Amino acid sequence: MNELKTKSPILLVDDEEGIRRVLGISLADMGYQVYTADNGEKAIELIRTIRPPIVITDIKMPGMNGIDLLCRIKKEFPDTEVIMITGHGDLNLAIKSLKFEATDFITKPIHDDALEIALKRSHERLSMRNQLKSYTEGLEDLVREKSAKLLEAERMAAIGQTVAGLSHTIKDLAGGLKGGAFVLEKGIEKKDMGYLNQGWEMISSSVEKIAALSMDLLNYAKTSEIHCQICHPDQPVEEVMELMKSRAEKEGVVLQFVSDKNLQPFAFDPEAIYQCLFNLVKNALDALQNIHRKSGDKTITIRSLHCNGWGVEYRVEDNGCGMDRQALGMIFRSFYTTKGTGGTGIGLMMTKNIIDKHNGEIHAWSEQGIGSRFTVKLPK
Repeated sequence: MNELKTKSPILLVDDEEGIRRVLGISLADMGYQVYTADNGEKAIELIRTIRPPIVITDIKMPGMNGIDLLCRIKKEFPDTEVIMITGHGDLNLAIKSLKFEATDFITKPIHDDALEIALKRSHERLSMRNQLKSYTEGLEDLVREKSAKLLEAERMAAIGQTVAGLSHTIKDLAGGLKGGAFVLEKGIEKKDMGYLNQGWEMISSSVEKIAALSMDLLNYAKTSEIHCQICHPDQPVEEVMELMKSRAEKEGVVLQFVSDKNLQPFAFDPEAIYQCLFNLVKNALDALQNIHRKSGDKTITIRSLHCNGWGVEYRVEDNGCGMDRQALGMIFRSFYTTKGTGGTGIGLMMTKNIIDKHNGEIHAWSEQGIGSRFTVKLPK
């Protein structure tokens, strides 16, 4: 491991000068080029400048605490490994940090053996990520080379993108399982029921996400063909309303449907369009989940509108968290998600696939802090 870390920059964040000095000496003796910060804001500025592969931060700090700093780092620099420092009374916070993709946590007083193990785990993850990146880049080069020569290579490129996206999703789920297993092992080692319960909850959550991913993939496979029949365009909306109203009520969201009385039945696949609208409403509920507003102020509106030259125009509008311009431009890409480890990116990919097979159109508008609107048009 010495070769990996020689002169490697590492950032140490702690508001206590004594800990920064003592731990900084230990890290320097291990061969690291040590940078320090006494608060989260300074740490972010340093990370943007020196881009350290590893950050070690205290959990409890004035101002921006360690959990908030971890979230900022993972948002701006997702490949950075973060090790948390905690006191014995902060173990719940330490476990919470693993859910936000911290590499490991070490408790005060800090022992060299524990520090070495945490750093070794960080280097192993960095090495694995670099190998995966190298492999992916090599695969992309190969696909590009072949696609220039053979038409068949375009099909292979599409398969490669799907596999890469699915691999990324599975990697995130595997990370959740590993985090849960790590906490569970700590509980077994220390005979601590708190650790055991926390670890089991993390594993159960990951298993539920794997089950949801499996169902999403099965539903995506079903959209390879559409089966049109004469149907009123309000039918799939009413089915979505019936299914989602209980969740909406439970989460304090007003779910409403506004229908245009001039709409007439026409040929489309009602089951497939139901799946599209379900995905859009589910995403809207997710966008409102962590929004704090007065009761009744969180709203989702589904509209079915008469539109000249089209069979129907659906709109799904919410006043949730919204998306920035970058995310908005990527939402229909394969396996792209704005929900981190909480999403798979299959829902909107499947929705666009269904609309394309109907020769329809789907458009999205969103603004952070205001909400989102998805518009779907189906031809007669």
